[in-house]
Amino acid sequence: MAFDIDIIETVYEKMGERIESTRKLLGRPLTFTEKILYAHLNDPLYTKVHERGNAYVDFRPDRVAMQDATAQMALLQFMMAGKEKTAVPASVHCDHLILAKAHAGPDLEKAKITNKEVFDFLASVSSKYGIGFWKPGAGIIHQVLFENYAFPGGMMIGTDSHTPNAGGLGMIAIGVGGADAVDVMAGMPWELKMPKLIGIRLTGKMNGWTSAKDVILAIAGILTVKGGTGCVVEYFGDGAEEISCTGKGTICNMGAEVGATTSIFPFDKKMKAYLEATGRSDIAKLADTMADHLRADDEVYKKPEDFYDQVIDLNLSELEPHINGPFTPDLSWPISQFAKAVKEQDWPDNLEVGLIGSCTNSSYEDISRSSSVAKQALSKNLKAKAAFIITPGSEQVRFTTERDGLLDPFGKIGGVILANACGPCIGQWQRHNVDRKHRNSIITSFNRNFKKRNDGNPNTYAFVASPEMVTAMALGGRLSFNPLVDTLINEEGREVTLDEPKGVELPSNGFAVEEHVYVAPAEDGSTVEVTIDPQSKRLERLSPFPAWEGEDLSGLRLFIKVKGKCTTDHISMAGYWLMYRGHLDSISQNLMMGAVNAFNDTANLVKNALTGAYDEASKVARYYKNAGIGSVIFGDENYGEGSSREHAAMEPRHMGVRAVIVRSFARIHETNLKKQGLLALTFADPNDYEKVREDDSIDILGLENFSPHNPLTVRLNHEDGSTDEFPVNHTYNQSQIEWFKAGSALNLIRKQANK
Repeated sequence: MAFDIDIIETVYEKMGERIESTRKLLGRPLTFTEKILYAHLNDPLYTKVHERGNAYVDFRPDRVAMQDATAQMALLQFMMAGKEKTAVPASVHCDHLILAKAHAGPDLEKAKITNKEVFDFLASVSSKYGIGFWKPGAGIIHQVLFENYAFPGGMMIGTDSHTPNAGGLGMIAIGVGGADAVDVMAGMPWELKMPKLIGIRLTGKMNGWTSAKDVILAIAGILTVKGGTGCVVEYFGDGAEEISCTGKGTICNMGAEVGATTSIFPFDKKMKAYLEATGRSDIAKLADTMADHLRADDEVYKKPEDFYDQVIDLNLSELEPHINGPFTPDLSWPISQFAKAVKEQDWPDNLEVGLIGSCTNSSYEDISRSSSVAKQALSKNLKAKAAFIITPGSEQVRFTTERDGLLDPFGKIGGVILANACGPCIGQWQRHNVDRKHRNSIITSFNRNFKKRNDGNPNTYAFVASPEMVTAMALGGRLSFNPLVDTLINEEGREVTLDEPKGVELPSNGFAVEEHVYVAPAEDGSTVEVTIDPQSKRLERLSPFPAWEGEDLSGLRLFIKVKGKCTTDHISMAGYWLMYRGHLDSISQNLMMGAVNAFNDTANLVKNALTGAYDEASKVARYYKNAGIGSVIFGDENYGEGSSREHAAMEPRHMGVRAVIVRSFARIHETNLKKQGLLALTFADPNDYEKVREDDSIDILGLENFSPHNPLTVRLNHEDGSTDEFPVNHTYNQSQIEWFKAGSALNLIRKQANK
């Protein structure tokens, strides 16, 4: 039986009536996304139409999920909320803190020792508050959620930006910051701006080397990293029904790379088969009875242009394998054009490492297709010319693929199996013998390829492709190798070609797992003690942020004016810094260390206006904080792209930053800033960014009348005595303004709990 079957039954019992009420309210047929969103309204009276892209709406998600790196801060905040137990089912997954260094066994055992303090904390706090705990080695959060918790028509939030992976099982699953998770676990409604809808009609059928990964790689090229911002991407069409359930998960997972709120597929026979294969026949039967509700209405599919804000057509029969990169996941290249691009762009052609796995591509089907390429290599006497690394997505996948003989060929061609964890995908990779000045290329089946993300080296050119393409490229050893048409020279000196990969969607003998990787919470958590060593550098109890002073902000100093792309990796790096995710003061030492200063084109070097000296970003921020002076960050387009990590909002707040003013925000990061009591503002005229000078002091005016839809004013006081004054916009509603006034959303929750 599935986890929380009673909750799933309750969702389905209410869904039909709520969908019918929504049809009457809107006076038209419904998309699948609308059915789920309206069925999960906090106020299901169905008297108000919520305008897409404008209205803030309160929802009641069914579940919360957290990974170990973000769970620490989320649960530290939840401990301040004054609750005895989470209001909805929740789970914690230990997948981010396992460093990939050698191979699975020793890496996992070392992680358990190195991170014992954190794992023990997460286990105890989970047990106390009724949260399911998945031990280190259980697998990557999104794969484990897919195998155990995701269900068609449900709604989940997770403290990781790739939570939308569950859309492959027909679930609205949205990545959030930890403060949002605290809201839901504390029994509060969860707020989201009603998303716009992008419909993607898939026709035809994939063949040969083309896989589900190529669908989203192509879509990323069309929409770019911000084309899906504020939108749900809903897939449909005959082509969608041909894609495996886990393939659908891959597509939804990487929808985060186009900025989408989430992505989703309608319920179909592929989802039913996956539910049954993963021991959830009870959910499959329930979903079958709800099939008409777990898809868009027929009229939507007949004329989608009338129901979606944008419609994109993609013919899978014509789709080529794609390779995206370097340095951004939306630089999209069909394989037929890639070799030419490598030459013209002067990218390092020698391929040093190929890596497969991650939360995006580590299913049974992914491994079986990649293994078929490895088996070919053995029969044709080929060995990998590049280092080759494999990361299974979960213990269930690892055990089953090992049982079925799918992992063995990887080792025989030179591959190394890592632990069931995120590893190199998030910078948890101790790559050996790499000079940071050395220009080199790697190719992965991961989702993101920002500069320095995988190995910390700014000169590593990272590209993204399907697992089977990565396997073939590792055999070729060159970026310019095209496995569809090019030949290879084998160990005997003979010229050979690779045949197209063959895969199996689901294991014929079923999934299996022997390791006990799940720990249920205590029946009575009141007796469970959660201890935090006051001297710890990895865990620290939180103190409330101060409330707003009640007046305009004046005399703020410029902290940094960021040039170009600034992701959450630039604001708060992962890799080494993951060990400090539970200690706000310690991790704040990495604040903005990856962001490029617009005044000197250098990362982690900003001017201290009080001393005139240049120093590391965090040291300058702390200097201002200790002097009692607030500061301001100015940024460019799509600021805060990437991970959901709320540390990228909490660190600036902790270090005295009062406002972040940019040309545009990524969705999750803007919300995270609001939750922590910061001002998240955008230039009314993007050209006003150019007016900001290095020695400016800044005033933010209009706060005494802070209200929805009314711009604030920024005054730049230049060192030469002149000033520039201009309006800045915001998207705060009245509830969010109260977060700002209180100092944070959590301050309000705690206040309400103590009434």
